[in-house]
Parts: sequence; C-alpha cells; structure tokens
Amino acid sequence: MSGVEDLDRHFRETVAGLRPAAHAAGPLDPRTALDLFDAQLESRHTDFAARWMQRQGRGYYTIGSSGHEGNAALALALRPTDPALLHYRSGAFYCARARQAGGVDAVRDILLGVAAGADEPIAGGRHKVFGRRELAVIPQTSTIASHLPRAVGVAWSIARAQRLGAECPWPGDAVVCCSFGDASVNHSTAAGAINSACHAAYQGLPMPVLFVCEDNGLGISVPTPQDWVRRAYGNRPALAYFAADGCDPRSAFDTAREAVAHVRTHRQPAFLHLSTVRFLGHAGSDAEAAYRTPSQVTADLERDPLLATARLLTTTGVLTPHRILDRYDEVGARVSAVAKEALDSEPLTTATQIAAPVAPRRPDLVAVAARRTSEPSTTPVGEPVTVAQALTHTLADLLGSHPQMVVFGEDVGRKGGVYGLTRGLRRRFGAARVFDTLLDEQAILGLALGAGLSGLLPVAEIQYLAYLHNAEDQLRGEAATLQFFSQGQYRNPLVVRIAGYGYQHGFGGHFHNDNAVGVLRDIPGLVIASPSRPDDAAAMLRTCVAAAETDGTVSAFLEPIALYHTRDLHTEGDDAWLAAYPSPAHHVPIGRAHTYGTGTDLTLVTFGNGLPLSLRAVRRLERQGVACRVVDLRWLAPLPVDDLLREAEATGRVLVVDETRRTGGVSEGVVTALVDAGFTGAIRRVTSADSFVPLGKAAQLVLVSEADVEQAAGEVLSERPHPRR
Repeated sequence: MSGVEDLDRHFRETVAGLRPAAHAAGPLDPRTALDLFDAQLESRHTDFAARWMQRQGRGYYTIGSSGHEGNAALALALRPTDPALLHYRSGAFYCARARQAGGVDAVRDILLGVAAGADEPIAGGRHKVFGRRELAVIPQTSTIASHLPRAVGVAWSIARAQRLGAECPWPGDAVVCCSFGDASVNHSTAAGAINSACHAAYQGLPMPVLFVCEDNGLGISVPTPQDWVRRAYGNRPALAYFAADGCDPRSAFDTAREAVAHVRTHRQPAFLHLSTVRFLGHAGSDAEAAYRTPSQVTADLERDPLLATARLLTTTGVLTPHRILDRYDEVGARVSAVAKEALDSEPLTTATQIAAPVAPRRPDLVAVAARRTSEPSTTPVGEPVTVAQALTHTLADLLGSHPQMVVFGEDVGRKGGVYGLTRGLRRRFGAARVFDTLLDEQAILGLALGAGLSGLLPVAEIQYLAYLHNAEDQLRGEAATLQFFSQGQYRNPLVVRIAGYGYQHGFGGHFHNDNAVGVLRDIPGLVIASPSRPDDAAAMLRTCVAAAETDGTVSAFLEPIALYHTRDLHTEGDDAWLAAYPSPAHHVPIGRAHTYGTGTDLTLVTFGNGLPLSLRAVRRLERQGVACRVVDLRWLAPLPVDDLLREAEATGRVLVVDETRRTGGVSEGVVTALVDAGFTGAIRRVTSADSFVPLGKAAQLVLVSEADVEQAAGEVLSERPHPRR
C-alpha cells in the first residue's frame, strides 16, 4: 500500500464515495480553496511523473512531496515577495507560490529538474532544487538543515540593509520562510541557527524568520519520538510556537496565517510545527516495507492532505466529487504531457558548461572596484606598518568606501578583535556596521551568507582556523554552491577573515596553531588568499572585497597570526618586515604571485610563514654562492600557475617550502601544477609533519624550520637541472 498506483487508487475510491453537500460557507474562500487544491494536485502528479520518468531512464530525482502537500497553505499565507528557503518536500509550496505570482509553470520547472535538463530555469540541470528569482525562492540542496543559518542571516539583514541604505531585494516588511523536516531539528546546524535567531530576538534585534518544521515522524527510516518536536521547541525564549495539522487545509492555512502575521507584525521569529505524513517512501530507492508495517502505511493513507482538501471542497459545495476527479485527471494529464516533453530536454554536455557559474572572474572590473576609495583617505599611505596595522587601515578604508559593508565576528566590536585588528572601527563606523556575534561559527557564516544575499557586503571573522572546521559546510555546501545551483541568479558575496597557521612560540596548542588548509583547497570556486607581508595584506584584502562586490566571489582570507605584529626579518631592530602602507588604489590580482630576487640556481616556492623562513634561509645560501629567487604564492586557490612555471623554468630547480602538512598540504598542489604544466626540472618539497601542533617548545619539532629549508635546498641543488627553455 505504498506505491503510486496504491496512492492513486485510494484517492479515487475515497473521493468517489464522498457525499456532495449543498453550498455552505467554508473556512476558506472558494478561490483560495481551489488554488490550494490545484497546487496540491500539481505537486502530487509531479511526484507520480518523477517515478515514471525514472522508469524511462530520464528521471534522476525521486524524493517527493506526497503527504506534505499541506505546505501549499503556508505559501498562500505568505506573500510571493517573502524570501523562501525550502525543504526538499516543498513541491506544493512551490506550485502555490507560482500560482500566486503568475507567469511561472511550476510543473515544468520541477520536471525539468527531475530530468536534469539544461534549460531548467534555476539550476540549469545541475541539481533538482526548488528555486526561482521571480518567486523569491532561494535554491537549497539536500544537506540536512544547512540552509537554516543563511535564513537567519537573510532575516537579520532586512532591517540592517534598510538602516544602512543598502539596496535589499526583499521588502522591508518581508517574512523569511525556512522549511525543513522533523529529523533536521536534531542537527547541530538547525539547533544553532534557531538558537542564534532567538539570541538576536531576545536582545530586541529584528529577526523576521518563520521556521517551519514539516513533521512526518520519520528521518528516512528512523522514527522521531512522539511529541519530541513540540517538547524541544514549544517553549523557547523569544520564539513563538504554532502547531497545526498539515494534513487539514483549514488548520494549516489558519495557523500559518497566524504565524506569518506574528512574524510580520512583531519582526520576531516563530516556529510553525506542521504535522504531516510521508507517502512513496523517502525516495524511489527506499524499501519502506523494511521498517514500516502495512497498518502504519494504511493509517497514513487516511490522513492524505489531498483527501482532506477534497472533503472540504465537497462539504462546502465548491466542487462535486465527480468534478474533483475530473480536476484530478485534468491536472494529471497536463503533468504527464510536461513529463514527456521533459524526457526530450537536452542535458548539460560539457564540463565547461557545468562549471561556468561556479566562479565567474572579471579581473578588469575587479581592478576598477578595488581602486574605488573614500575621499579623502584617513589612512597613513606610505608609512611603515605591520601586517596587523595594514589590515586595520584597510578595513577602515573599505568601510569608508563601501557603505553597505559590515564587519563582524566574535570579539570584533567593543574589544577590537582578539589581536586588536578591528580596534577603533566600531567607534568610527558605528555598531550597525562593526559588531560582535555570538560564539558560533556556523551562525557567523550563516549571517554572512544571508547578508551577502540581501544587499550587504559582509566581511566576517573566524577567530582561529581550527574554529572554522565545525562550520566549514557553510562554505562548501552553501556559499560555494549558490551561484552553481542558480546559474548566477543568486550570489552571496563574502570575505571570511581567518587567523591561522603556526609559529606562535608554542602558544595555544593545535587549536591556535592550526595549519590544516586542505579542507578549503578543494572547494570549487573558493578563493584562498594567504598574504605574508603588510603591503600584500592590504592590497589582497581590497581585491577580495572588490571580487565579492563585482563577481559574488567567496574568499577565505588566511592571516598568519605569527606575522601580525612582526617587525624584523633578519636581525632584531632591522624593521625589514615592515612595509609602506600602499595607496588604497593598489590591489593584487587574484592568482598572481610575487617573486623576490633574480637568482638562477634555485627557486623556492612558499607562502605565509614560509616566506620569512625562506628569505632568511636564502640569505645564508647566497653567502655560500647560491643564487636564489623566492616565489610567494600569495593565492592558494587559484594557484598562480603561470607565475609559478615561469619562475621554475628560470632556474630548473624548485624547492617548495610548505608550513602545512605533508599529506593534503599546499605543496601537493604546487608540485602537481608544475608537473601538469610540463616542468621537467628538479622538484623537492619540505613541509611540516603530518601531526597536530603541540603545546610549548615541542611545536618546533613538527613545523618546518629554517634548518629544514637549508638542508632540502642542498639536496635539490645536488640534482642536475634540465636545460632551460
């Protein structure tokens, strides 16, 4: 009793047995009731069509919405301009939203997504998602609860964008709708996002987000404990709780309207708990009989939301049972025709076509944007500065020239950051633009993602690289995928400043001396900036902000803590690590390295703390008659391959000095890039150990040292170089 045929037969037989009634006033006006029913019918038949398309070999997605069609009532309780981040069982919501807005064929959108057709209007065949810019539906993937932090960020940004005069795509009184399943409420991402919304609301900040839990009682095969959702979320500070039977159109619509009105009026979060059922299993491959009894499935059939709406239409005299079945068949025939057309849709055909939206790059426009500054500049152009001072001055320059820019993170506001880099910015630019967040990296990144989506230019700070790892999916699964799954129609411009790397004289252990960047390097489209010197730190930060504004680029800006306040390079008091603060018009293009020296014997390739290590080692090597050049990569993604190859060819010998780990470290990518480019000279690499960084002086035993660099240089110099081109 769980297949398409069973569900279809049960609906037909039950409706045929309904008794028509004389016309009577219903709880929904006839037009709303019919819109609700038609959206539910469209969603149900698209589920049927998806299973049929799978059998034809051209359907690639069978997670359906059958049993959840009560969410159509939620759509009708909202406005079509209210941004929606939808659960993957929100087909009826999407169909109802399309009917509200007009001009969109929701059935065609959904089935082209099922077929992975290149002309599907939001993801273009890259994934089956619910999304349309015209419908204010922001595409989400299937990752459990990963979209909730972004939803909180969107809700927070509506009022903040108004306050700052930024152009926001959402109306000032909009409600952000975010739907998810009952199993998702247990995920740390959901718990953190809902907590961050409550935390903000508790402080009186506007937070117009409606969390919608569509509770069918199952997480694939694992049952949700009875009454768990209500117990967990029914009595939270600053969170209004509403519950309704999502299988009853009257209950769902009335309660949804009440919840939406609460959020819209009070600008505070609410939790709407919709009880639903799930038909057709979790997906087409789900053998539901392995974990559910026939009696459980049969009991759910009696709660079919389509039947509840049919009963409502019948008892109020809007439609007769016969006309309901006619309408059911009419919608089914139309959906079937669209499904047949979808089978003939063209798929994506090239890797270039697929990857095109991942990372659009317009360097000329980025250069123009990077040179836009506030006038007059109040920063000390030409004065010698440390890395920390350069970043502080650059943030001030950027805040002055970008009124929509916001800077935030833990300790960023009043304290001025754990290392003092944002000190004075809150006082100068105001608490609306420079502020503290709660201690939750997922919430920080979610806030940034929502802000970027809503017209702001976020520069978020993660206090230490090790703290990023519990929230890294916000970059991988949400930030990096948004342009990919929307063909650039949606974007979340973002710069994430991350204090990281080692060499802090043993302080803090591995959580404060983290050298693991491999988790970032394989995220498609993510720019990874890694400045070492003060002038580069300033120029590269300008580039990242300009790329975010121009191309929607997401950048991880890795700042070497050990070099923040460094002044000397070779001897105490030489001030050789200071640099003149560059003009605000100066920037460094993404993917361009910088070379120190013109030696022809050996090329050292490095980044971060490896740059001063290498420069000191090179001075000693040159005293031995070895002429070197040192390449500072500056960008770890994309790697500066052209510059790298040119400098490698200049000597025929390459030593990669990598402060990250030997396995999964940056040097693996550098060596591979050289080999792929056809370099045939000598290559060696010297790296830190495959270990976490311990506390105290023991840290020196696992981090690459100057002595390691000199020894490795001697080894590569002993190899015969290839003839230079």
